Amino acid sequence: MKIRFGYRDVEFPGTELGQLRDSGTLLDDMSSLHERMAEDGYLYMSGLLDRETVLNAREIVLTYMQEQQALTPDTPVLEGVMPKGGKSVQMMGRSGIAHHPDVQRVLENERLFAFFERYFGENALTFHYKWLRGVGNEQYTGAHMDTVYMGLGSPNLHTVWIPFGDIPVAQGTLAMCAGSNHLESFERLRQTYGRMDVDRDGVEGWFSRDPMEITEQFGGQWLTSDFRAGDVMIFGMHTMHASTTNLTNRFRLSCDVRYQPASEPADQRWTKDGGGHSVGKTPRPIDELRAEWGV
Repeated sequence: MKIRFGYRDVEFPGTELGQLRDSGTLLDDMSSLHERMAEDGYLYMSGLLDRETVLNAREIVLTYMQEQQALTPDTPVLEGVMPKGGKSVQMMGRSGIAHHPDVQRVLENERLFAFFERYFGENALTFHYKWLRGVGNEQYTGAHMDTVYMGLGSPNLHTVWIPFGDIPVAQGTLAMCAGSNHLESFERLRQTYGRMDVDRDGVEGWFSRDPMEITEQFGGQWLTSDFRAGDVMIFGMHTMHASTTNLTNRFRLSCDVRYQPASEPADQRWTKDGGGHSVGKTPRPIDELRAEWGV
């Protein structure tokens, strides 16, 4: 099947973009999950959350989007159809729709806390800030590591990507560059770009708008999958990731949430009273920095 990754057309599944390894069957084997995280840089946990809880939250979010006139009139709300020309709706933050009780039942689900308490071996903490998004037609996320956005706290911070519904690859799914967290070929990248912070250092966040460039230059393997409501993706701060391009006329709904050991310092930008990203001068272009770093 031909899909689009960044701005390139690629075959999925294929040599350029393969299938994620499912770790959902290893839920009771934390040792194996730690090994997989170290090896791949991600854990694709199919069915970790209750499907109906996620679908109920999806309906809540789409109804909100309809009230904001972000959906095409006279189309089924649950289809999430974009109007011609598109319309974005701000949904991330410390309040609003991302903190609706039915949405919070997904984002701060007891199964997530139970998982991370076993994974960390102690109580887990999650940021109050929630990154809830509706990604429209022709939109995608460029290749980056999350440490550049929230790396001023615990080194054991993990991202949880939660799709709100059944999302095929052609609608814009999360893709992971397996091995980018540890391969020697990525070491220079991790020691330069991987030590930056967009606010502290005044730099752009995406490393590349062309995800395929990553594997061509550094190695690793891009992987993704069709997702179903209830699936989650978990990964650390130094795993390169991106998304496929949404080629449909329907919004892709998803949310990023973060979990870390409760005993470790948290990046204060994203806690309940934090200020988020600072608004300052224009960031330095990543191409300029890459030339300096030699990557």
